Amino acid sequence: MRLWARWIRAARKLRPACRRHRTFLWMLLVLAGLSTRPERAGITSLVRILDLRELAYRRLLHLFHTPALCLERLTEMWTRLVLELFTPVMAGKYRVCLADGIKVAKEGKKMPAVRKLHQSGGSNTKPPYIMGHSFQALSLLVCGPTGAVAAVPLVARIHEGLVFSNRDQRTLLDKMVTLLRSLTPLSRQPILLIADAYYASRKVILPLLDLGHQLITRARRNTVAYYPARRPRTPRRGRPRIYGKKVRLRDLAQDLSQFKTAPSPIDTDTNVRLKYRCVDLLWRPVGRQVRFVIVRHPQRGVIFLMATDTVLEPLEIVMLYAHRFKIEIGFKHALHVLGSYAYHFWMKDMTPIPARSGDQYLHRKSDSYRQMVRRKLRAYHLHVQLGCVAQGLLQHLALHHGRVVWSQFRGWLRTMNPSQPPSELVTAHALRDRLPDFLDELDHDAKTRKFLRRFRRPNRRARLRRAG
Repeated sequence: MRLWARWIRAARKLRPACRRHRTFLWMLLVLAGLSTRPERAGITSLVRILDLRELAYRRLLHLFHTPALCLERLTEMWTRLVLELFTPVMAGKYRVCLADGIKVAKEGKKMPAVRKLHQSGGSNTKPPYIMGHSFQALSLLVCGPTGAVAAVPLVARIHEGLVFSNRDQRTLLDKMVTLLRSLTPLSRQPILLIADAYYASRKVILPLLDLGHQLITRARRNTVAYYPARRPRTPRRGRPRIYGKKVRLRDLAQDLSQFKTAPSPIDTDTNVRLKYRCVDLLWRPVGRQVRFVIVRHPQRGVIFLMATDTVLEPLEIVMLYAHRFKIEIGFKHALHVLGSYAYHFWMKDMTPIPARSGDQYLHRKSDSYRQMVRRKLRAYHLHVQLGCVAQGLLQHLALHHGRVVWSQFRGWLRTMNPSQPPSELVTAHALRDRLPDFLDELDHDAKTRKFLRRFRRPNRRARLRRAG
C-alpha cells in the first residue's frame, strides 16, 4: 500500500470533528499541504504546493475561522487517534507525557495575544526579548516497533498575552494543569508528566496528585528539603513534628561516598558511566515526601532531579527525564519543517499593539470586540492543532512504515541511515514526491471529484510527473 493511502486511512478517522463533508475535505487539503510544503509562507504556500486555483485561498483562510470545524472536538479525536496509532511508553502503570513551552516571534501589531516575551537560553541566535506568542504544549512519548522513541504532539495553546477578566488570577502553571485535564481520553488513566524546572511547583504537583498523576522534573540547585522527624519514644503534648533535619541538595552532592556508579541509561550515551545518589526527603511546598536523584554525569555535570513517585528506580528516573528533549526536537520540526506556528492572521478592527507591550486587558472592551479577539485566537489555535495532527501523521509513517518512506525518498542526507526510522523531514520529502498519489486516493466518489475539479488547476498529475 502506498504512503498516501496509509496517511489518508489514518486522517479519515478525524471526520467527526467536521460538521460537513466539504469542511473535512478542506481540512484534508490543509493537512496535506502542511505535510509537504517546502516553504512557510502561510496559506499561500498551501495553495502553491497543492496547485489550487486562486479562489481556494479564501476558502482555506475561512477554514480556520469557521465554526464547522470544532477545535475541541478535533483535539479530542486526535488524542484518541494517537492512542490508537502509537504504542505509548509506559513507566509502570503510567503513560509518559512531556510538557514544555515555546515562544514564537510575531511582529504583527494587529494580532491578539502578541506581547513582549523573555527568552532564557545560552544560544547566540536567540535575542533576550522578542514580541510574539507564548505557547504551552503537551506531547505523548511513544515507542516504535524497532524501539525508537518519539514525542507525538497532542495540543498547544496560547496561555499569555490576553486578560479577559481582571478577576482571573490563574498563572501559567494553573493553565498547564487545565490543559492536561482537558485531554479527557488521555487523562482518564494515570500519567507521568515530565517537565523542566519551571514546573517544579506546588501549583502543578498538588493538582496532579489529586488526579492520580505523577511528575518528574529537574530541581533547582538551591532546593532545600527535610528528613522526616523522629518520633519520640513517649508521646508529648501538641502536634508531633513533621519536618526533621534541614538539608540542601547541593550539600548532598558534595558527599561522594554516598554515590553509586552505574552505566548510563541514556540512549545517546555509549560506554558512559555515571554516579548517582537517591534520597527520599520531605519537600515543604507540597508537604509530602518526594524522591530526589542527584546525578554526576562526566559530560553534563551535576544534575538534580525530583520525582513525586517514590517507587520509581533512580536510573529509570534518569532515563525518563533524558527523553524530555524529544519535545524540543518536535518543536524544531514544527517550526522549520511543517511551519505549524507560521500563521499570519490579522484582526482588522483591532487596536494596534504598541512596541514592547505586555498583556492586553480586554475587560473594558465591548462584548463584540472580545468576541472578535476570541475568534482570532481560535484561528491561531486551530492552525497549530492542525500542525500537530500533520506532524503526528508524519511520525506515524516514519515509525511504522519507515522502509517504505526510505524507498520513496529521492533526496540525499550526509547522515542518512536507512536502518533507523526517518525523520519528519525525510517523510515530508517522500510524500511530496508522491503528491499525485494523494489526489488519486482522495478522488474516490462523485462529490469529491466535483470538489477537486472546481478548485484544482488542470493537468496537475501530468505536470507533477514531468517535474519529478
